[in-house]
Amino acid sequence: MPLAVVLILLVVGSILFHLLSPWTFTPLASNWGMVDFTVDVTLWVTGAVFIAVNLFMAACVIKYRHKKDTRANYEPENKKLETWLTVLTTIGVAAMLTPGLVVWGKFVDVPEEAHEVEAVGQQWHWTYRFPGEDGEFGEVRAELITMDNPFGMVPEDPNGRDDVLVYSPEVHIPIDQPVKFLLRSKDVLHDFAVAQFRVKMDLVPGMQTYLWLTPTETGRFEVLCEELCGVAHHTMRGAVIVEEQDNFEAWLAGYPTYADTLGAQPGNAAVGGGLYGVCSACHGTQGQGMQALNAPKLAGQGEWYLRRQIENYKKGLRGAHEDDTYGKQMAQMANSLVDDAAINNVIAHIQQFPDEPAPATVEGNVESGERLYRVCAYCHGADGMGIQALNAPRMAGMTDWYMARQLKNFRDGVRGSHLQDYYGMQMGFMGRILADDQAINDLVAYINTL
Repeated sequence: MPLAVVLILLVVGSILFHLLSPWTFTPLASNWGMVDFTVDVTLWVTGAVFIAVNLFMAACVIKYRHKKDTRANYEPENKKLETWLTVLTTIGVAAMLTPGLVVWGKFVDVPEEAHEVEAVGQQWHWTYRFPGEDGEFGEVRAELITMDNPFGMVPEDPNGRDDVLVYSPEVHIPIDQPVKFLLRSKDVLHDFAVAQFRVKMDLVPGMQTYLWLTPTETGRFEVLCEELCGVAHHTMRGAVIVEEQDNFEAWLAGYPTYADTLGAQPGNAAVGGGLYGVCSACHGTQGQGMQALNAPKLAGQGEWYLRRQIENYKKGLRGAHEDDTYGKQMAQMANSLVDDAAINNVIAHIQQFPDEPAPATVEGNVESGERLYRVCAYCHGADGMGIQALNAPRMAGMTDWYMARQLKNFRDGVRGSHLQDYYGMQMGFMGRILADDQAINDLVAYINTL
């Protein structure tokens, strides 16, 4: 009898949980409402079977419980029962499979007028590519992927010269127009998923997969990787922005074509020297940094990281939080660099500085820090020199008190909280493994040994 009571309570509890639970689907924002219908059918069929089977077991436990002077009847076959079970099972399976087959038939049949955009996944970020005015994508090859050619574009292919390269986890698409996402992975299995769109697909190295949808609601929708792709899998976030056609075209025009990247001029260190005069007041004449002025060392840091941080300050992605006092100061100074040329010039000047290790000021348990750093090493490298492909800057030999402050900012949400600061957001997720200030000091103390 206790078992029967447990089975009945299990059924009642499951029904109540389903009816009263606050968790449900995210609002639908695409044409794939039939996916919801398919899930609902599956839920009703499996739910009915779950209720029927558990109540049947409870009834059997009650009806056929042990009684004195009662013997069990041996009944090896019951054709009537077997027929009913076979018919009902067939109907239930068919009811679950049929809507899915219909949806799949529509899923693989992409409208001819669909816009195309390529989504490229790698550990642990997203980038995108649009065809140019010719409407054709240029050829790409995995062996051509470098830091200067992150998409693996083939220089000799004329179709690729006008391709628009979006090196950002955020992509925009126009509303009420079908869009086909071509999916490509540069390393391991990933999965491109936006919950509100109801469709998702794996990215498989060495081949191109796809999905398509027609967005029906404007807004910002988070992109997730729903395939376990490594230690920072949970941080692989991005966004799809659905907007009106005019806004989409204006956004797309702000990104360079492949031809633009080939023709980009390197920074002029001599011109950058004049611009750096303002920076030197805090960061030092040789970019060595000054703790008294809360200015970290710049010499030896990767040019790509310096550029990204300056741009983040100018765009308001950094220095916007009310508790980021020193970030606010830097945001004002970054605005003195009026354009990309000025940024490139001042960075070229910084790259000429001698790279002397910053003095160690943070004390901690090095052995404990070494254990903590094992997670950091996946992105920043075992030697702490950073890995550009993983968007991880150099830490070895840099300013330790500044690293400790930034780790606290990441952990506490002071940095990386802006919706468009995707790489800061990643560090926010990872920074939360540092439980307290002592853990941060231990980690930085170990980095000082690299």
